[in-house]
Amino acid sequence: MSKLKLPKISIAILVVIIIISIFGSFLYTQSPYQFNKDSILQAPSMQHLMGTDRLGRDILARVIKGSQASLIIGVGSALIASLIGLFYGVIAGYFRGLWDKTFVFIVDIFLTFPTFFLLLTLVSYIEASSLILIIVIAITGWMGTARLIRSQSYQIANKPFIKVLKIANVPTLKIVLKYFLPLLGPIFFISFSFGVSGAILAESGLSFLGLGVTPPNMSWGSILSSGKSVMEIAWWVSFFPGFCIFLVTFSLIQVSDYLQEYFNQKEKM
Repeated sequence: MSKLKLPKISIAILVVIIIISIFGSFLYTQSPYQFNKDSILQAPSMQHLMGTDRLGRDILARVIKGSQASLIIGVGSALIASLIGLFYGVIAGYFRGLWDKTFVFIVDIFLTFPTFFLLLTLVSYIEASSLILIIVIAITGWMGTARLIRSQSYQIANKPFIKVLKIANVPTLKIVLKYFLPLLGPIFFISFSFGVSGAILAESGLSFLGLGVTPPNMSWGSILSSGKSVMEIAWWVSFFPGFCIFLVTFSLIQVSDYLQEYFNQKEKM
């Protein structure tokens, strides 16, 4: 059996970005909101490490501030989506019958519409905020987790010891909490880590189109969007928030792949 290599670099990148998002504004004291007519579209320098935008605002300060909204939306929506998927997937896989048919019907309805267009439709009728984006992205992102959980729950429900527990009239809640959830944990954590990266990309896409986080609030996506009109003369305005999005999503995918391989090898042992 080949030995898995822990993605140390990806984990280190995620830890550094989280630390910077929490403590960065205390270490880098430039204001992300302050206009400066004398510093409009300045290239990266010692005074402004990531340059300035078309209103003279410091890009690094804005990237640090925007990381908070991007990470909160990513983690919050992925957590809610994973919990919805876990709850409904277990119900469909354990009880089957009408519950399972209802599950298939609801998932098919959601999957009829492309996820991003469904996001656009919902957000266009609701005033965007971090909380609204968390809820909307979660509502449109739980189906994949639920299908995986449902499939695994089918297999667990068919195991002999589960059938014995049912015959012994062990309470359903106890069976689910004590026997199902520990076995479903790996799928949950893998889906969650994938979900965070997907949610950050979804928020960035919405903000890029002007439907995400609205000023004076900011996220990586909204900062990236603000630079699209000056891309040819000021590449740094969009590059640095875009690079942060890439680093986080790439690192999360690496961690997710590692978790998937780790749990797959563990099952084979």
